[in-house]
Amino acid sequence: MMKFQGSHILSVSQFDRESITRILDVSAKMAPYAARQKRCHVLDGAILNNLFFEPSTRTRVSFGTAFNLLGGFVRETVGLESSSLTKGESLYDTAQVLSGYSDVIAMRHPTMHSVSEFAEGSSVPVINGGDGANEHPTQALLDLFTIQSEMKRFDKGLDGLNIVLMGDLKHGRTVHSLSKLLSLYEKVKVTMISPDALQMPDSVVSTLSDAGHEIVIANQIDENLACDVIYQTRIQQERFASPAEADLYRGHFSLNKDVYQQYCKDHTVIMHPLPRDSRPEANELDTDLNDLENLAIFRQAQNGVLVRMALFALTLGVEDKLTQYEKPVSWVSNKGTNF
Repeated sequence: MMKFQGSHILSVSQFDRESITRILDVSAKMAPYAARQKRCHVLDGAILNNLFFEPSTRTRVSFGTAFNLLGGFVRETVGLESSSLTKGESLYDTAQVLSGYSDVIAMRHPTMHSVSEFAEGSSVPVINGGDGANEHPTQALLDLFTIQSEMKRFDKGLDGLNIVLMGDLKHGRTVHSLSKLLSLYEKVKVTMISPDALQMPDSVVSTLSDAGHEIVIANQIDENLACDVIYQTRIQQERFASPAEADLYRGHFSLNKDVYQQYCKDHTVIMHPLPRDSRPEANELDTDLNDLENLAIFRQAQNGVLVRMALFALTLGVEDKLTQYEKPVSWVSNKGTNF
């Protein structure tokens, strides 16, 4: 198992199965704090620097929320234009300076491998919030946590999982990272549905096939959705040369209640890393699915807080001290139903 304390979290390749189990177990312990049943101030006085050089809503806010829920303070830089990188400062120099102001750093950047380059200059742990089309390790971990939680309702686990990955698999860093994590489990079937031009990179497919898993590659949804989990992704417009090029692929794999009832199993869980593109020309997940119990996309987003809390606790070495720093909640909250 990897040593978490003081370590960067840059890639899912860092984790073995034992390490993932540890992360998921600590994540589950965070539920009472996220649900506002009690407070925890184990990171009182600690500072997170949230550096988001690419647009983000859920990831950026959930990182900050996770740190606040453990009692820490959050400082943010949003957009490349708000940083000295626009003045020619290197990622190394930026890391040297900002790590001196921080106890941990979460970073998103549009360039592949940029977060790893930044981490080389940092004196504190750096957590990758997404680096271009490369990886999104915390999303993959929260996705795995969600799959495990959802499958428990049907007495199923991660071993033997039958999952469909659908959409822009070429540019979707979330499915790249999730696939690498799934390769560590047993007897997984992965069906990859995408336009031919947006298929999963060969390196990711090889990771799964080399681990002995069953891979199905398809370009249509008919007869391919009878599975445990559908993981839908949006067309990654920001990775295309132009919006017009991205438009060529929108709406190819829209999922609505009629499609679900026709092709899916009764227990099929629907996931999406969000944001879902609800514009008529795309409509990846129709709003008529909103009342479906197996639509897990909002529970999935909430689980991101738990997993990021766990990563902060593990990298800062406080995962076994949580109960020593608990306090009662002094306000009324209805969040208990969300976790």
